Amino acid sequence: MSAQSMLEEMARKYAINAVKADKEGKAEDAINNYKKAIEILSQLIALYPDSPSIKVYEQMINEYKKRIEVLKEAVPASGSESKQIDIEDLIVKEKPKVSFKDIVGLDDVKEALKEAIIYPTKRPDLFPLGWPRGILLYGPPGCGKTMIAAAVASEIDSYFIQVDAASIMSKWLGEAEKNVAKIFTKAREISKREEKPVIIFIDELDALLGIYNSENGGEVRVRNQFLKEMDGLQDKSENYKVYVIGATNKPWRLDEPFLRRFQKRIYVRLPDFQQRLALLQYYTSKIKMENVDLNKVAEMTEGYTASDIKDIVQAAHIRVVKEMFINNLNEPRPVSMEDFIEVLKIRKPSVNQEMIKAYEAWHEKFKAL
Repeated sequence: MSAQSMLEEMARKYAINAVKADKEGKAEDAINNYKKAIEILSQLIALYPDSPSIKVYEQMINEYKKRIEVLKEAVPASGSESKQIDIEDLIVKEKPKVSFKDIVGLDDVKEALKEAIIYPTKRPDLFPLGWPRGILLYGPPGCGKTMIAAAVASEIDSYFIQVDAASIMSKWLGEAEKNVAKIFTKAREISKREEKPVIIFIDELDALLGIYNSENGGEVRVRNQFLKEMDGLQDKSENYKVYVIGATNKPWRLDEPFLRRFQKRIYVRLPDFQQRLALLQYYTSKIKMENVDLNKVAEMTEGYTASDIKDIVQAAHIRVVKEMFINNLNEPRPVSMEDFIEVLKIRKPSVNQEMIKAYEAWHEKFKAL
């Protein structure tokens, strides 16, 4: 076995130990093992700079560093046991300041959400057979899933409880089962007391209902509790206007038996040409431009997410502001077509075609609009 292979095997063992400790709620052990894995991967990068695995090493290091930051929040400062959450901290007190009018394109998504949530909320008497209580939004990152969920809450003037599924499975480990129950209990209480709808928005749903090679008892109990709560929303003897909107960038990781709890499964796609053009028009309305063909820019940004397009406009504007400071001018010149061309040379789509194919394949198999 070569020295490189030996180091890779050591890094792999530390990573396995880290993931195992992570799943068991042993945050400190997980952090230590992630750090050791990072240290060895860093050595591999330094010792073998021409290795074809360099990008893999770097990606693993970045992922482990992000996980360490999450786990650091989970380690009690005084060594005390993990605490139950304060649900009030999760409730968005003010009505989200975004509506469907603020969302460019995604008309099929809006229509599906109107059918599932808005119409039944406004006229429940017209739905004797009930209506969907679970809605899944899936698709590439940066396409506006969180914004869409907030817009729905605004459209029906509902309470909005925002939960990060990854936090349930890590930060709250040990209390997670109770906290899931508390979230749903609070939502039902608010809906009944205030006579208003409540939306529970769960981001990174795959962290809660995903398929894993190994699970501990705590994870199974948390998932079962969540499914029990979801089933409870369908109780026709109680007229709770409580909805669960789950969002995921990795729908293929969701366990198939749980998908039926989400009667509406909505694909939030990459923006098409008209949507990209509308996004460009919206973001460039805030800056000065000269001789810019937005139709051409829209053509050039095929495959880019809505978030990517915002970043492109921002980068083009920063380019002229930077130029102003370098040349000691009083005001920046208008953004030109050349600025967009130069930005696009160095800024590629955040989602690759292989990922899009995976989304399309999953959509064809499980779509439920």
